[in-house]
Amino acid sequence: MSITPATGQVEQTAISVQGLEKSFGQVNVLRGVDLDVARGDIFALLGSNGAGKTTVVKILSTLLRADAGTARVNGFDVRTQAADVRAAISLTGQFAAVDEILTGRENLVLVARLRHLPGPGAIADDLLRRFSLTEAANRRVATYSGGMRRRLDIAMSLIGNPPVIFLDEPTTGLDPEARIEVWHAVKELAEGGTTVLLTTQYLDEAEQLADRIAILHEGRIVVNGTLDELRQLLPPAEIEYVEKRPTLEDVFLSLVGTRTDKGQR
Repeated sequence: MSITPATGQVEQTAISVQGLEKSFGQVNVLRGVDLDVARGDIFALLGSNGAGKTTVVKILSTLLRADAGTARVNGFDVRTQAADVRAAISLTGQFAAVDEILTGRENLVLVARLRHLPGPGAIADDLLRRFSLTEAANRRVATYSGGMRRRLDIAMSLIGNPPVIFLDEPTTGLDPEARIEVWHAVKELAEGGTTVLLTTQYLDEAEQLADRIAILHEGRIVVNGTLDELRQLLPPAEIEYVEKRPTLEDVFLSLVGTRTDKGQR
């Protein structure tokens, strides 16, 4: 089920997928996936393990070829214009791809130099500031917490200002506080105009971050819309009395605060 985007959004799509199919042997992983992602949006592709989320990301990032269907990223066809697609995207996988021997700043400078960008030091310093890592800039990454490593990993993926970024289950294995740190970083990406396609199996993550949510099940998109549109698919519950109770997140943050409050660890 697809809920039609608002008028004008289609013309501003950063990612367009139609009829995507992919099989591995006798296993049909994708069975005709259709989706559109508007520029500057955070789009959550939600599904359980094995639903095909990572396969979609690999096809869109030109790491895997689809058996059928079409896909365009930033206006380029992933099959016939793969080099243009790769120049327009960045991909952050499920595990942080950082060098633990180097400092956070050295990791960023290294990537900037590999991309032959002028002023790698200034680029590194700007990203460290954006991701609240300035105080930890000269510490070896081996001393970073999980949330700090993931934020550094996302920062590295932004070097060169790609208009589209793929985040494949970016908070897998992180503790609750680290997850919130990554959520904040992802929101800042979209506020800066970056289009984000996020895969996740966490319902609360999609609720917190996404402008639109698509649920991938058994290789097909079963629903696609905003959170409010998805909620309207179920009838409202009849409630006579509602008592506002704090969420687990409210309790957690009231007890431990945030790293922003306490400074970097």
